[in-house]
Amino acid sequence: MAESHSLPGRIPEEPPPPVDPASDEAAALAADDRVYVQDDRDRRRYLGAPSGRSDTVASLMVRIGVPGGRLSGDQLLATLDVCDELGGGTLRATSRQALQIHFVPKRNIREVLRRIDGAGLTTRATNGDVRRNVMCCPAPYRREPVHDQMQWLALRLNEELAPRPGNRPSDGAAGAAGSADGGGTAAQVDPLYGKARLPHRFNVGIGLPGDNCVDLYAQDAGLLAICENFNVVGYNVLVGGGMGMTPGDENTFPALARPMAFTRPDQAIEVVKAVYAVHRDFGDRADRSRGRLKYLVAQWGVPKFKAQVEGYLGWTLPEPRPEGVWDVDDHVGWHEQGDGRWFYGLHLVNGRILDADGLRLKSALREICRKYRPAIALTPGHGILLCDVRWEDRPGVEDLLRRHGVKSDHEISSARRWSMACVALPTCSLAVTESERVLPGVIDQLEAEMLRLGLAGEMIGVRMTGCSAGCVRPYTAEIGLVGRSMGRYAIYLGGRRLGDRLAFLYRDGVALERLVATLVPVLAYFKEHREAGETFGDFCSRKGCQDLARNE
Repeated sequence: MAESHSLPGRIPEEPPPPVDPASDEAAALAADDRVYVQDDRDRRRYLGAPSGRSDTVASLMVRIGVPGGRLSGDQLLATLDVCDELGGGTLRATSRQALQIHFVPKRNIREVLRRIDGAGLTTRATNGDVRRNVMCCPAPYRREPVHDQMQWLALRLNEELAPRPGNRPSDGAAGAAGSADGGGTAAQVDPLYGKARLPHRFNVGIGLPGDNCVDLYAQDAGLLAICENFNVVGYNVLVGGGMGMTPGDENTFPALARPMAFTRPDQAIEVVKAVYAVHRDFGDRADRSRGRLKYLVAQWGVPKFKAQVEGYLGWTLPEPRPEGVWDVDDHVGWHEQGDGRWFYGLHLVNGRILDADGLRLKSALREICRKYRPAIALTPGHGILLCDVRWEDRPGVEDLLRRHGVKSDHEISSARRWSMACVALPTCSLAVTESERVLPGVIDQLEAEMLRLGLAGEMIGVRMTGCSAGCVRPYTAEIGLVGRSMGRYAIYLGGRRLGDRLAFLYRDGVALERLVATLVPVLAYFKEHREAGETFGDFCSRKGCQDLARNE
């Protein structure tokens, strides 16, 4: 908010939950800084409170940025301690390689931020209209320098695109004292952001042609590494991707990022900053639903957009190299790093780290981090990598996971491995229905039907959201399930795991209990009429909506 001058407004003076935790102004400022105000709609219903701002049962959500997804085992342990002692007891790895702690009481927020900062992590610029966590393929392959080169760029971009710290409550001892003005005077105008941040958030990802795990085409700015002789020689810059839309509003739509230019590695940061500046200066600030960069790119076209970027840079950019993505890896299971160590890719159900119902994942990670001291990496597919594991420690890691009820990669179906869901209810303010809590049951049904049809080994990606914002990128999935209203979903088909094709709307308003039943005829049609080697997404794209509907 421009009027705040990067200060906390009246946040320190406002009452704690469960009474109305924050005015609209304070909620906006909190999101613009480090936290989200969230409403526990489950508890509200349990208490019998009607909907409405003054009747919310509120808490805070803290998001921790982890650029490139890499952190240490000690940092993960510190974060687990914070969520257990000061939050709701579960930690969530997001589809943007960040971490989220939900159900933090307002009275605990300063201590939460202090401890996160003390662990060498940060919550700065993880929310609001800023650059979000910069994504990068997290695999710690060390037989060549490519992955480390990309990780270095992710760290630099994350820092270069971050707003400069102002005098905020959590930025130092003076601010932590709780004065209304954060302990200082109005902050200086940020040289990159200006007075009022961006028209909307800005997502950046760095990936490879042979591993598009970061979904480059869903990013505002995607950097596709071009490699020669096992070195990154440059990046194809993709612009204008984004998943969010408003149902019924044709002026909003999901979009794939488009190739704009090629850049050398030493120029990549300045090029992305120029893309960022064009978004800042020309993005739609009048209509927030059209504030993402994708609408500016769609309106202008790539040539005009590129010319504006070049005008800010002061030099001409080469055309993009003729290379796109051709594979994707979820990094699940054991992989040799190339330096004598190994990493194990652990599938997390929708990113949730908890101990419940016979699965003691949180306890398993605690014991592994303390005993084997692995490095940690978060994947864009709701997974976690246990890195730098010695060969002789592999059996011990496997045994420890097994004793805590964690399934091995061989025990997880392909459908479950490639599934993702957003948080949705009970805390997300945008959610209109369930996602994270119901997708496991949907996958149970889907697994049974795929087994019956002889498709048990087929890799079919399912992504589910509780609203149309598209936080787990459902519009590029082979099967996208998008919440429309309570208990009802739109079914999208025809995307693919490579992330470079949009799905089409197949059915709308389908009840939760009918989702799998609606998909079964399409799966049966696929089984009987697929071409050799054809994936489910490619089949649906080739046949189209009308053909699929005729064969229900």
